[in-house]
Amino acid sequence: MTVALHADIARLKRSNPEIFARPLLARLRDWSLWLVFLGLVAFALWWIDASPMRIFNGLSKLGMLVGLMIPPWPGDGFWDYCRAMLETIAMAFLGTVIAAVIAVPLGFLGAKNIVPNWLFHFTLRRFFDAFRGIDGLVWALIFVSAVGLGPFAGVLAIAVGDVMVLGKLFAEAIENVDKKPVDGVRASGGGGLHVVRLGVLPQVFPVMMSHVLYFFESNVRSATILGIVGAGGIGLQLSDRIRINNWQQAAFIILMILVTVAIIDAISRRIRARLV
Repeated sequence: MTVALHADIARLKRSNPEIFARPLLARLRDWSLWLVFLGLVAFALWWIDASPMRIFNGLSKLGMLVGLMIPPWPGDGFWDYCRAMLETIAMAFLGTVIAAVIAVPLGFLGAKNIVPNWLFHFTLRRFFDAFRGIDGLVWALIFVSAVGLGPFAGVLAIAVGDVMVLGKLFAEAIENVDKKPVDGVRASGGGGLHVVRLGVLPQVFPVMMSHVLYFFESNVRSATILGIVGAGGIGLQLSDRIRINNWQQAAFIILMILVTVAIIDAISRRIRARLV
């Protein structure tokens, strides 16, 4: 048994020498890549001046701020915070719904098996990629300047920021559908709309809803940040409390955000599990 095992290992070494003894040039290449990576990390740390002293001073100041936050206390603004939290949830909900409604037709148009024209498909996908490169915070700043302060700007920022991402995800889901139901609808004499309605949509609807629910979870968190730049909601309340150094109320708002996001995540996770 041992002799046969050694013979098998020797045969493997002869047939695959690069696995057991990598060439010197390959090893030098790997070490060079690791050195380049470490050099880039060191350069980036030097560029941002991430010195140990700055980290130590920052942690000590952070500890002082945490001490000022204890105990969290709403003061006289509890109901104002509740209203602002509901406003943030409404922003996330409306923005996600608007983005999903617009993304559904874009997803069908961007799927190769629905619109086979490669030029149209390529142009639409690059359009998706271009808009996905702009962060929601940038959209919030743009819409605050365009339509003014308040939650309407936040809804528009969430909708525009999500529509292209959802469109791309929907298109990929549509491209991966099983062809048998589609062929069955066509064989029964169904037209293009029947194929989409009866052959494609029942397969991709659970996936689409799962994506939409996940984006709603994420947008509740994002809406708090958008409020800091003037889009309303609980983020604006948090920004005001930090600006006037009212750290106890700021801590209470942060706890409200954490609890709300946790509840929404739990509910959304259960719904997505049932759908998928």
